Amino acid sequence: MSRLEAKKPPLFISEPLTRDTVSQSLSLLSEILKSCYGPAGRLKQLHNGVGGYVCTTSQSSAILGHLSVSHPILSVLMASVQNHICRFSDCGLFTAILCCSLIENFKNLNVASCTVIKISKHLLSLCMDYLKSEACGCRVSVDFSSLETLLCLVRSILTSKPACMLNKPEVDHLTMLILKAFMFTVPCHVETNAVLGKCILVPVKGRRVVDSTVLPGLLIETPEIQLAKPLAVKRTCSNMIKIALFCVSMSGDLFNPEEGTITVHHGISLEMSEVNQLLNVGKQLVNDEVGLVVCQKVIHPSLKQYLKENHVIAVDRAGLSVMEPLSRMTGSKPIASIHSLSPSCYGSLKDVRLESFASKHFVHLIPNDTVVCSLILCNRNETAWDELKRACETAEHVLQLTVKEPLALLGGGCTETHLASYIRHKSCSLSTSSFKDLDCSRTQYQLVADGFCRSLESVACSLNHDDGEILIDMVYGHCWLVPSGFPSVSNWSDLVSKCGCGINGNTENLNWRLLQGQFGSPIIQGCPKDPSVKVADFLTLDCFAAKCSGLQVALETANLILDLSYVIEDQN
Repeated sequence: MSRLEAKKPPLFISEPLTRDTVSQSLSLLSEILKSCYGPAGRLKQLHNGVGGYVCTTSQSSAILGHLSVSHPILSVLMASVQNHICRFSDCGLFTAILCCSLIENFKNLNVASCTVIKISKHLLSLCMDYLKSEACGCRVSVDFSSLETLLCLVRSILTSKPACMLNKPEVDHLTMLILKAFMFTVPCHVETNAVLGKCILVPVKGRRVVDSTVLPGLLIETPEIQLAKPLAVKRTCSNMIKIALFCVSMSGDLFNPEEGTITVHHGISLEMSEVNQLLNVGKQLVNDEVGLVVCQKVIHPSLKQYLKENHVIAVDRAGLSVMEPLSRMTGSKPIASIHSLSPSCYGSLKDVRLESFASKHFVHLIPNDTVVCSLILCNRNETAWDELKRACETAEHVLQLTVKEPLALLGGGCTETHLASYIRHKSCSLSTSSFKDLDCSRTQYQLVADGFCRSLESVACSLNHDDGEILIDMVYGHCWLVPSGFPSVSNWSDLVSKCGCGINGNTENLNWRLLQGQFGSPIIQGCPKDPSVKVADFLTLDCFAAKCSGLQVALETANLILDLSYVIEDQN
């Protein structure tokens, strides 16, 4: 009999944020994420200790997905950010960096955590009210009748992912393709509950990025079909192609013995019985004028041959991923049994063609109304393609979110510095009754507000990776980057041309000051102004919904962690 070890009592850790190991871990995580931030962010190579797949990336979804942490506080932080990324796809690094900075700044204040939490919630409400007001000076409206702002939004996402290894012509080409693909997914006929379609990414690795293209409809890879042979497909009297979609195996496999016992009469072949059943299905498909059969799994060679002889195209091994978009695109209902076939399950297509790209052969299914499209995505190697795939998926999701809320926030650090300037201005003009409602003193409020603003400004400072200077102008409260190698006493107007987002140019005396991330920037005299400049061709923009959510998640997670009094660990 094995010896039993006595059960150990749980370990109680009080005031976990005061422990050096926690502070060092938070600081290390913050530095890793800050070094990845922005278009000039440094790449990270992630792999396990025994080798295997190596991920080269600067994207938060990949980094947080590959990092393993042991401390519960870091687990809470990472889980919050990952949940935000699952819902919005964008602004993951912004959320994580801001959260780490808020924890660092708030825990060093000589203010009770319950007071910090109350004040920070009030600051968050000020931010959200401002961002959602017409007077907000760091947001722009998105006009879907014009491509300018949409192109800026997609371009900003692509240029912030250096591991994609894209040059300017490639960025421009992909920006147009992603936007075109998104437009394909918008229904032509608007209904009460309109639902956007889907863009399917088709991987082609080892080819030039500019070889990428987008096609309406769906591409299904079919190595067996030869392009040299003419494509003869049966059509209905209305010149449409009827399609049957099967989600069950049509390979003629015998019954699984684990499912039970079956009795077979002498001289009866189970295999032939299954094949005959499949051929009966084929005869019904032919009689019903079906021109295309798509099966998620395998089709028996005999059935394939029979369908081919009757001018019916058979495509098998389509896979699970194409079933939902194909069903929606054609109006067909996936058939789950070969023993019950109803004509009401059939869908229709406008045309079927054969396409060849690189060394791959595809069947191109063209629908009547395009709500599904295929983006053939090329890149030089597997690593760059994986990163580009994530970037394209993010861009598509951001466009979908923008349809629901047609707004965007200024990027390049300008929203963060502008918002910090706004909060500094508001906190100085707060009434005495507000402090009474919050049950805090003016000094406590100013301390927390300063920590909140420094945290926002630290996110903007994270865009600087080359020892340059970060400036803030005293008129609009925007962020300006000065290249490295210039002394701090320089005439700033000679060194800067545009602010981080690109909306403000060096056309007036904006009275720049150094953005001192550690000590806070100078307070702007009055509320920062709203730039009167129209949307520039190369404006850097962020997703409004994603950034607003990121701001809320960062502060709420920081407050949750600040409020932790004990961590209880099971030692068994």
